[in-house]
Amino acid sequence: MQRLQMMAPEFLEKAILRLLVAMGYGSSDEAAVHMGGPGDGGFDGVINQDQLGIGRIYIQAKRYADENAVGRPAIQGFVGALHHVGAAGGVFITTSRFSADAVDFARSITPRVVMIDGVRLGELLVTHGVGVQERQVFRVVETDEDFFDEA
Repeated sequence: MQRLQMMAPEFLEKAILRLLVAMGYGSSDEAAVHMGGPGDGGFDGVINQDQLGIGRIYIQAKRYADENAVGRPAIQGFVGALHHVGAAGGVFITTSRFSADAVDFARSITPRVVMIDGVRLGELLVTHGVGVQERQVFRVVETDEDFFDEA
């Protein structure tokens, strides 16, 4: 998370798109479209779930320091943007955490907002091999005694 917090916001947005594609969302790498910046309509990216772009996942990413929490107003803004495009839901990701009122609000609304905090983001990056490299892998084996038991 420290490395992501040091990078430009655009880097985080693109890294999130790579992560979601690595997790199996979208039909290909080209399905992930970066939209962050002025005039982005409230989204940092969108992933087309199919080649025609009928199913879409809208993404918002916030690069915050650990001590800063994403509050309810940011979630409300994202929900407003989702309503504007008629989306069924979206993913809001931060390098920090969400405030309690943001979490409570997100649980009670439609469209659905999946919230991923910095801890979970770090876990997902490692699990799906985005931004990390395997340096060394050890394989340890032992005899399977059940295999050799006579029936």
